[in-house]
Amino acid sequence: MGVTFYYSAVVALLALAAPARAQMPVLPPDTLHVSEAALRAQLLADTVYARAHYHKQEFRIPMRDGARLHTVVYVPKDADRVRYPILLKRTPYSVGPYGPSKYKASISPSSAMLREGYIFALQDVRGRYMSEGVFEDVRPQRTNYAGKQDTDESTDAFDTMEYLLKKGPPNNGRLGLWGLSYDGFYTTAGLLSRHPALKAASPQAPVTDMFWDDDHQNGAYSLPMVGFWSAFGQPRPQPTAQRNERLQVPGNDGYAFYHRLGPLKNVNPQLFHGRVKHWNDLVAHPNYDAFWQVRNPRPHLKNIKTAVLTVGGFNDASDLFGTLHTYAAIEQQNPGLANRLVMGPWRHVGWSNGAGTGEMLGNVAYTPSPSLWYQQYVEAPFFKAYLKDASPTAAALLPEALVFEGGTNRWRTFDAWPPKAAQARTLYFQPGGKIGFEKPTAAPAGTGFDQFLSDPARPVPYTEATVPGKVAAYMTDDQRFASRRPDVLTYQSDVLAEDLTLAGPIQALLQVATTGTDADWVVKLIDVYPDNTPDDPRTAPGVHLGGYQQLVRAEVMRGRFRDSFSQPKPFVAGQVTAVPFTVQDLMHTFKKGHRLMVQVQSTWFPLFDRNPQQYVENIFEANESDFQAATHRLYFSPEHVSQLTVKVL
Repeated sequence: MGVTFYYSAVVALLALAAPARAQMPVLPPDTLHVSEAALRAQLLADTVYARAHYHKQEFRIPMRDGARLHTVVYVPKDADRVRYPILLKRTPYSVGPYGPSKYKASISPSSAMLREGYIFALQDVRGRYMSEGVFEDVRPQRTNYAGKQDTDESTDAFDTMEYLLKKGPPNNGRLGLWGLSYDGFYTTAGLLSRHPALKAASPQAPVTDMFWDDDHQNGAYSLPMVGFWSAFGQPRPQPTAQRNERLQVPGNDGYAFYHRLGPLKNVNPQLFHGRVKHWNDLVAHPNYDAFWQVRNPRPHLKNIKTAVLTVGGFNDASDLFGTLHTYAAIEQQNPGLANRLVMGPWRHVGWSNGAGTGEMLGNVAYTPSPSLWYQQYVEAPFFKAYLKDASPTAAALLPEALVFEGGTNRWRTFDAWPPKAAQARTLYFQPGGKIGFEKPTAAPAGTGFDQFLSDPARPVPYTEATVPGKVAAYMTDDQRFASRRPDVLTYQSDVLAEDLTLAGPIQALLQVATTGTDADWVVKLIDVYPDNTPDDPRTAPGVHLGGYQQLVRAEVMRGRFRDSFSQPKPFVAGQVTAVPFTVQDLMHTFKKGHRLMVQVQSTWFPLFDRNPQQYVENIFEANESDFQAATHRLYFSPEHVSQLTVKVL
């Protein structure tokens, strides 16, 4: 009841707004504040509402090659009188519970859309759970189709849509797609069906390229994905409703568990025993070769006629790459298309129904309930405009890019992303632990670098948490623990005399040398709070915000891939070498009185596997004896100046 009242207040404010794209409603303070308890009550109310207002139907929809895909359809009970559009989600994660009397807890993107009324269709994709066929991770998109046996995810999506429109429940002839994370990949693939009835699609945190999303980050392997593949990657010989058990990390202490596990070559003999095909593919293809390159739908995203709303979170530890690059690929290859981007302060899928209020991430507070605001005033109007309205006039209120600015905690609108007004400036690493926009001048011999000993046996943890096992909130963690380590280089600006707003990607160019022949390089951008910052009662016990070093953006780069992700090469020991890479986009204001800090390190555990620091052809097959300590240098002399090129608004 309280949530409805708050929504009504914003609706009243919206009625006063002029119908212009630049005047998206600004969230008033506390307008959508709702407790976690109230959110759980709302989800329960949604389940009750769905049972009262929707019938459940189950179909086994035939594909052109004969495989039948299990599809659950929730139909409004007044569909005999009112023609509703179809909203389809295709997923590898099960559409259960199965059976006509068993309802899923959440069948729609949000409470708002549930009550607006749609035909919600949910499908187990080919080879998963109750659907027939063989499953393939990020199944490649075909470029030609010789016969009925030539299928991909776009043909499966087309055949599903065609069946639902003609043989499913009565509908208005319009169809939309939505999906989060891996489901987001199937939404992107569905765009490639180019079905004429597909009017709106929203890929949200979409897996896009498995070498870049989830599994790797600039070539380094994401260790928490071992737990994911332990369940998801198990073989399924025939349709089943059974879920696989996931690997349980003892005590939830990921640092200790993966340290004991040792090199990646131990994963198969100790955990998977050869059963996980995707892991075997990872081992067989350590570089960005043809196997990975065809598992990338972005080059195919041309001639799209469907309106698109791509959604993501700046604190997404899994699929930030996929979100930004899906939007960019559609934008670049489809001039004039209604293609929009939403980037909030969220963790992975933190904007979705049931994911939380979105007010806090770790110890950092954001504007009240930005996820609820997004659901009510962005997502719901988008689908309504293209699937229900006579013409998509309401969509004109949605900007090209709706982006949440950290630091000031406000939504901003832009006619492009990155913003056209953002100007490139260069931050230079400097002697004495400084970083700033002034290029270093000549220094006495032997002082143009900092160095540290990197020991894979004692890797730098990614969080100060007592039990560093989960990755959901580390992206806003306090980095003071890392500043105190001798194997982390720390540079910071003077106290800022005015706000500094960064928007878009960062181009890193590190000038480095190592006594080894391989190394990882981690760059962390940090917002340092003033010492007199008051505490927030919502933070974890014992956390003080005075001097808090908030992680804003971080990126790892596996040095062997500095020139090519397809053709790695070793470092020459002792030789100064340029390591360029892109640090993914951010939108953050470092406020007056704060400092900007950058940390550089070479291990980030167990977020990513350890680099042996001695070049081997395949790190997935490295032995314990291949791992060695090495001394790394970061240069900031005028001849070899390490730098970060940022976009400043």
